[in-house]
Amino acid sequence: MGDRSRAGSAGSERRMRRVWLTAAVWVAMFSFALLAPQSGARAGQAQGGRGNLLRFCPGLGIPCVEITREAYDRGHEQFRQSCGFCHGPTAGGGNGGPNLLFSAVIRRDDQGADITKLIQEGRPDKGMPVIPLTPMQVADIVGYLKARVAEVDKTSGLRPARDYDLKKLLTGNAELGKAYFDGAGQCATCHSPAGDLKGIATKYPPIELQARLMYPSGVRQQATVTDAAGKQFTGELLQQDAFDVTIRTADGVQRSWPSRSVTVETTDRLAKHRELLSKHSNADMHNLFAYLVTLR
Repeated sequence: MGDRSRAGSAGSERRMRRVWLTAAVWVAMFSFALLAPQSGARAGQAQGGRGNLLRFCPGLGIPCVEITREAYDRGHEQFRQSCGFCHGPTAGGGNGGPNLLFSAVIRRDDQGADITKLIQEGRPDKGMPVIPLTPMQVADIVGYLKARVAEVDKTSGLRPARDYDLKKLLTGNAELGKAYFDGAGQCATCHSPAGDLKGIATKYPPIELQARLMYPSGVRQQATVTDAAGKQFTGELLQQDAFDVTIRTADGVQRSWPSRSVTVETTDRLAKHRELLSKHSNADMHNLFAYLVTLR
């Protein structure tokens, strides 16, 4: 009787252990089922998400800047090595070199072409030598500078004030600026003081007007749309994709067509501006700005 009792007790213990073991397995499997998708989601965010992306929005009409942490650090190190002696390790100015954070060239060069040209060709007349860097190294510096300007503007509020003292900007001669506008500068071929530039000095604060003079933004392409009947319509291109084309004509009317039913010819209205920009001297630009300030 005692043996059977002990045997029965041992069997009960084994059954209980199996029950507990089975329960533990089920709990583990259930927990894994709950946690695995969450872990996978987190992994997806880490790999394909934006956790490593830095985004700065400076304001004043300047586009937001996005850059990965790796690209930012790489560009910073390259800038520090190649440019930091004169411009400071973070572009805030250094041993004779200007602060680049308020530079109109840096701020308005959306594609980086002008910054690249400065690095590759230098400015011997200003004491800036040519810097022998690879295209990748130049691109890293350009990316860093754009991000650095945006970062400073966003985090410290050091952006130039909209009421920045005009006297500090007016170093040119308005009469010479008008002569250049009408003559060698070729500005009058596209612009008119009594037309598109009328009252321009009252539309923008001085710091923005100066920047827009060099690097205008928000200018849409011009498009000429020809419909199936051969009739043409010209205006600002508002939209063009695989489905629709929309323009705004000079009378302010928006017109749309299915993309497949028309032909579209576009004109980059800033192409001539970019072509001439490299030909203007510093004195020309200061004189032009002084003239624009008189257009109230």
